[in-house]
Amino acid sequence: MPRYDFASDNTAPATPEAMAALAAANTGFASGYGSDATSARAADLIRAWLDADAEVRFVASGTAANAIALSALCRPFEAVLAHEHAHVCTDETGAPGFFGQGLGLIGLPGASGRIDPASLTGPLAAPDVAHRQSPAALSLTNATEYGTVYPVADLRALIQPVKAMDYGVHLDGARLANAAAAGFDVRAIAGLGVDILVLGGTKAGMPPTEAVVIFDRTLARRFDARLKQGGQLPSKGRFYAAPFIGMLEDGAIARHAAHANAMARRLAASMPFRITHAVEANAVFVEMDEDRLTALQARGWFVYRFLDGSVRFMCSWATTEGAVDELGEALRRIA
Repeated sequence: MPRYDFASDNTAPATPEAMAALAAANTGFASGYGSDATSARAADLIRAWLDADAEVRFVASGTAANAIALSALCRPFEAVLAHEHAHVCTDETGAPGFFGQGLGLIGLPGASGRIDPASLTGPLAAPDVAHRQSPAALSLTNATEYGTVYPVADLRALIQPVKAMDYGVHLDGARLANAAAAGFDVRAIAGLGVDILVLGGTKAGMPPTEAVVIFDRTLARRFDARLKQGGQLPSKGRFYAAPFIGMLEDGAIARHAAHANAMARRLAASMPFRITHAVEANAVFVEMDEDRLTALQARGWFVYRFLDGSVRFMCSWATTEGAVDELGEALRRIA
């Protein structure tokens, strides 16, 4: 049987803390659609973690969360600026355009998943023309698709010219916990001008759940109706909220993300192949030809080639030192 230990942090089980909180929420009766005490407690913990006053909603899917968030920032004839390899551009099957009734995506270049600030100049300076979708929002990802982490100053440099145009800003935080464990200060997000954040739960070690954090409260008006229309307003909302309680109450989210990052560093330290991107969060990308990738897969390790042609190894809260060392030995044998 193939092993999926390093295929994605999505392949890991849920943490004991998340599952315990889920079980605790599974008692008695509660009001529906996110109006329950469990959802309120989880939202309070998220606000405290971010040190921000914001509206919080819980949904099942990161793709839906990103797409609905962008649809709140753009009209159908407008577009979102994002890194060309951002999840919203490459892995969501047109969901932003679907939920946004046609909104467009403008891919921007930049090394290791981080947008090159110079690439913003052209789109922001371009005149509005009726024959194309002009930008109305910026989407950022931290940690990036390549496991790198934007420092606060770099995000500010990207956000300031966008906010000067009165455009919206979305932050895809599918791996925000890993960025925080790498040193990124999540308490700075609200002050940077981010309007809406998708805080990842699933990749952080929870059962399927994501939190939509709305810093610009004007966007919260009728947001529940937007979620309902998109099939993302669960009737038993407490079961989506509860895992965040387990992960945030005693700092489990930080411990588990720090462990995942440490496992990535351990793997990188013994990697016999050339590493193609800085190992800052919980991912290791390497240069590997097809024959060696096939040989690795034949030894039972399922990993795959990523967008830039490198091979990705993703660590999670459940990655063990033993698994890292076992993979390292398999890599040395095929190298």
